[in-house]
Amino acid sequence: MSKKHKKFGKNEKTFSEKIFKILSKNANKPFNYKQIAAILELDDTKSRNEIIKDLKILAAQKLIIESEPGKYLVKASSQQYYEGVVDMTSRKTGYFVCDELENDVFIPFINLNHALDGDKVKAYVYNRRSSRKPEAEVIEIIERHKTEFVGVVDIQKNFGFVTTANAKMYTDIFIPKNKLADAEHGDVVLVKLEDWPVKADSPFGSVIKVLGKPGEHNTEIHAILAEYGLPYDFPIEVEAYANKLDTSITQNEIDKRRDMRKVLTFTIDPKDAKDFDDALSFQVLENGNYEIGVHIADVSHYLKEGTILDDEAYKRATSVYLVDRVVPMLPEVLSNFACSLRPHEEKYTFSAIFQLNAKAEVLDSWFGRTIIYSDQRFAYEEAQSIIETKSDIIPAEISLTGKEYKVPAEIVAATLKQDELAKILRRKRMADGAISFDKVEVKFNLNAESEPVGVFFKISKDANHLIEEFMLLANRKVAEFIGKQKKTFIYRIHDEPNEDKLINLQTVISKFGYAINMKSKQDISKSLNKLLNDVNGKKEQNLVDTLTIRSMSKAKYSTENIGHYGLAFDYYSHFTSPIRRYPDVMAHRLLQYYLDGGKSVNQDDYEEKCAHSSDMEGLAAQAERDSVKYMQVKYMQDHQDQEFLGVISGVTEWGIYVEIIENKCEGMVRIREIKEDYYTFDEKQYALVGQATQSILQLGDEVFVKVKNADLVKKQLDFHFIRRNE
Repeated sequence: MSKKHKKFGKNEKTFSEKIFKILSKNANKPFNYKQIAAILELDDTKSRNEIIKDLKILAAQKLIIESEPGKYLVKASSQQYYEGVVDMTSRKTGYFVCDELENDVFIPFINLNHALDGDKVKAYVYNRRSSRKPEAEVIEIIERHKTEFVGVVDIQKNFGFVTTANAKMYTDIFIPKNKLADAEHGDVVLVKLEDWPVKADSPFGSVIKVLGKPGEHNTEIHAILAEYGLPYDFPIEVEAYANKLDTSITQNEIDKRRDMRKVLTFTIDPKDAKDFDDALSFQVLENGNYEIGVHIADVSHYLKEGTILDDEAYKRATSVYLVDRVVPMLPEVLSNFACSLRPHEEKYTFSAIFQLNAKAEVLDSWFGRTIIYSDQRFAYEEAQSIIETKSDIIPAEISLTGKEYKVPAEIVAATLKQDELAKILRRKRMADGAISFDKVEVKFNLNAESEPVGVFFKISKDANHLIEEFMLLANRKVAEFIGKQKKTFIYRIHDEPNEDKLINLQTVISKFGYAINMKSKQDISKSLNKLLNDVNGKKEQNLVDTLTIRSMSKAKYSTENIGHYGLAFDYYSHFTSPIRRYPDVMAHRLLQYYLDGGKSVNQDDYEEKCAHSSDMEGLAAQAERDSVKYMQVKYMQDHQDQEFLGVISGVTEWGIYVEIIENKCEGMVRIREIKEDYYTFDEKQYALVGQATQSILQLGDEVFVKVKNADLVKKQLDFHFIRRNE
């Protein structure tokens, strides 16, 4: 990295800083004092003389050069131009993130020059003379990260302003009167940013959709989707195309496939599932080994490249699972009917069929298109009952039908054997260094109006692990099959954790008496598993689980295989959920193409598709998290008079975050709200310390709180501090 130029301190008697900025922004164009004065809008003699003097000082300091008499250029070695991304804070300042720089660089508000969060920009980096710390100034906005924003419109006589709830969006958006569409004062709207004149305080935009009134359920759910550019319905022409597809089962197509209809097959899914991606088949072979088929909906049979249906699926790249609804990747005629492996129906599938021995060792694999018939649909609770009781009777209270029923003996035997093999596969994975993330998942009981009336936690049990292990097996073996041929493929990769993030995790968990061994990759995996096991069932479990997940690298799609750290696999792909993930569709297409003898496809084309799929997955995950926060706030609105026991999940200079133990809802207690003492933030202890009593509030402490404010629009909870749990 080349040496950074100096930055001049603020001084009312000098124009050096402003002059240097002008020359830096126009690095190849020489300026004289008159041109600089004109840009600065100065025309008095005193100011012009000051500019002449400062130009000579800058030249003497060898920061600029006199390229011709009276004309100056910034010195080449002083230029520190980089391309990167703006990462805004909630305080109207940002950081310049660039791969070429060792650290993120602070951007003061005055240096943002209309850049917004996530924008790709050109910036120059300099050292402040006063602190010697680097700062950055945005010189050019190369590409806006987003141009559509959700907010509430404030309509005046001749114009309007839209204010967003996003803490990183530091400006409102000015809307001319003729671009307000049908919006009324106070509506939640989707607005498109169109221009930002140089001297304007706010960008100009236009309302492109009215979402409804703040606080209304559908308004807020649609606002979440619109915030991330995610659609909530299909274009009419796409629906029409899907509805015209031939979804019948024909003999001509059956003849091209391996017929598995007579092999025992069943699905295990959540109770409320409507799309069934996968089914398992089971039979005992003559040699005593077991044949287990992992059968996946053959979406690619219907979803043909080059069609408007495929274009829409690729654009979406994933289904979005909000608390009260699913926004599917595919129209309902495919996702819930033609492709869904519904019970007692013949379906086209793409299968990975394995022969395993009693030690769960894979002796043989087969991949290809099949046709199946599902003999039974289980909810996870029903399959779990079979595993736990070894009984063929499903009790009425967990039955999908609401009535007690008897399961055929062969299905009970198959379920128990699959569970036995899955447990062996899981033990092997753990021994190889896989990390067991069984994070508690918050779920809501909703009434007919989608109002949250209760909170419960989804916990993975043996039935969940049974399905998980065989899906992992299929994903791994498909990736391995193509990977060893050295042909372009869609991998699901997961890098090793960042050492700095692990050190930060160590700092936090040490307060609870835990530690991570960072001597080797294997030691890290073992100690992380021990940590997750040790916190299980304890008050700090959700906090530690969350922080541990955050310390991990993010999994993503790529044609460059580096393996999957979290699963301890050298090869891994996504093959088992094509109804809801476009990368799985691509994996199916590539697998069939290579099975037919095709040559390796263009890697760059597929790497671009991988990047798009990863980006859309990230947006969907953010929307899903926002919908959970929204439901938590909505739930807590109805419990404002109730005291809750919570655990401190975060400590900052402005207060503490408290997570309620019984429902995992998290809110903020402002530091000024804690009346028992005058508290200040101690950065070293990562705690609030009382000035009079020296009492400490730190991570993991239990406190009682009550709801102070529940803001549905901001999806934010504020708590009153009641007392400690002594």
